[in-house]
Amino acid sequence: MGGFGRDRWVLGSSVVVIAAAAVCGWWYKTVTSRAVELQVQIEDARADSARYADLIQQNDALLARRDSIAQRVQIIQEIDGDRYVWPHIMDEVARALPEYTWLTEMLQVSLGDQLQFRLVGRVGNTFALTQFMENLEASLFVRGVRLLSTDQVIDEIGETGIRRVVYEFQLEAFFDRPPPELLETVPLFDPSSAGP
Repeated sequence: MGGFGRDRWVLGSSVVVIAAAAVCGWWYKTVTSRAVELQVQIEDARADSARYADLIQQNDALLARRDSIAQRVQIIQEIDGDRYVWPHIMDEVARALPEYTWLTEMLQVSLGDQLQFRLVGRVGNTFALTQFMENLEASLFVRGVRLLSTDQVIDEIGETGIRRVVYEFQLEAFFDRPPPELLETVPLFDPSSAGP
């Protein structure tokens, strides 16, 4: 030990080596503890990833099921939307019929978005026919009424043998969907009167 005190360079370099060894030991310990912490975090992240992968898979399955149900509901709504087309047409035609006018035939001429129908009937006079056409045009569900033909025919009343002159006519018109804000809808069942 006596020689160390005399040579400052040996003492200084010994201190530097010991300090460097201490710093390296401290760094090693810090890096090792940090590596252990990171390994624990990696394991937690893997567990979370597996758990989230299951949740994402379940979510994707639920979204696919929701989309499938939404598509089915859309199809049902499209079918249901056209369910009352003919009742609307018949109701509007019945409302439009004036006195001394009767129908003998009602035909569907075309399908699709432009549903076209033909009315064949008889009328007592041409004024009633004009009134019938005006009444049809005034309907929210009927548009484009046009007269195809009108002929004067002789009609026998039952077995009495009485004959009268009437006009046989053919009309064509289109079914028209009015805007929803013009229609008044009511629920089929009153929720307040529903039982327990």
